[in-house]
Amino acid sequence: MINFNTVAELIELANKGNCRIHDIVLQREVELSRRSEESIREEMAHSWKVMQESIKKGLDSRDKSISGLTGGNAVKLKAFIKQGYTGESAMMGAAAAVAVSEVNASMGRVVACPTAGSCGILPAAMYVAFQKQECNDNDIVNALLTASGIGMVVEKNASIAGAYGGCQAECGTAAGMAAAALVELAGGTPEQVGNAVALAIKNLLGLACDPVAGLVEVPCVKRNGFEAVHAMLAADMTLAGVKSVIPVDEVIEAMNQIGKMMPTALKETAEGGLAVTETGLRLAKKIFS
Repeated sequence: MINFNTVAELIELANKGNCRIHDIVLQREVELSRRSEESIREEMAHSWKVMQESIKKGLDSRDKSISGLTGGNAVKLKAFIKQGYTGESAMMGAAAAVAVSEVNASMGRVVACPTAGSCGILPAAMYVAFQKQECNDNDIVNALLTASGIGMVVEKNASIAGAYGGCQAECGTAAGMAAAALVELAGGTPEQVGNAVALAIKNLLGLACDPVAGLVEVPCVKRNGFEAVHAMLAADMTLAGVKSVIPVDEVIEAMNQIGKMMPTALKETAEGGLAVTETGLRLAKKIFS
């Protein structure tokens, strides 16, 4: 039975098998679920389809969420790109991530990857690579399998929930998954995948989860846009040869420890941070009155 508890073990298995990380993750899923590789790939391909649909829907929608806090910003970003913005890939990543998050806030269908609060980050990173015609659907499925393997390790050794570890657990994990997937798409080594995860997560350590009115909208939606670009940078830095001084599994453990130290007020309770600013409290009162 294939099993791994750390990213280091995942990398070792890939190197021993002279294969890619997605191969290990796929084989583990076959063994655990007793399903065929084809069935698992089809399910992941369906998730990729839903990701693309939510991006396209969000990029064309000006609809506001029920609370009125979010909606329409993805359309603005898309329009700005058409004006000839020089950082097109970064802005497209931000726009796609915001698009998915706005769809989520409007009760649309998204893929929680790993959570609904961070649902825009991984799809956006994949969407940008796909739009640049650097890969095909099968490559995306492989990259998503790699990302899922990273998510499994984080969930096992830390947390992916804002209520447990703050937004570092949600957006931090999503950024690490996205960075890993991008390195996979670029043909990076298993070691580079691990390094990209480390760079992405360690630079989001301590990120609070302080949603205004307790809704996954402010600052969550725009934060997805920022962290999609963050993941893209982590992957590019890794592929350029930059390495994390702290190994990836130690970074994940640090995230776990920081999450335990964080006050409850900064863990999705809307009792601290932006949620209790003068404007945050006013908006919450307006929404629920």
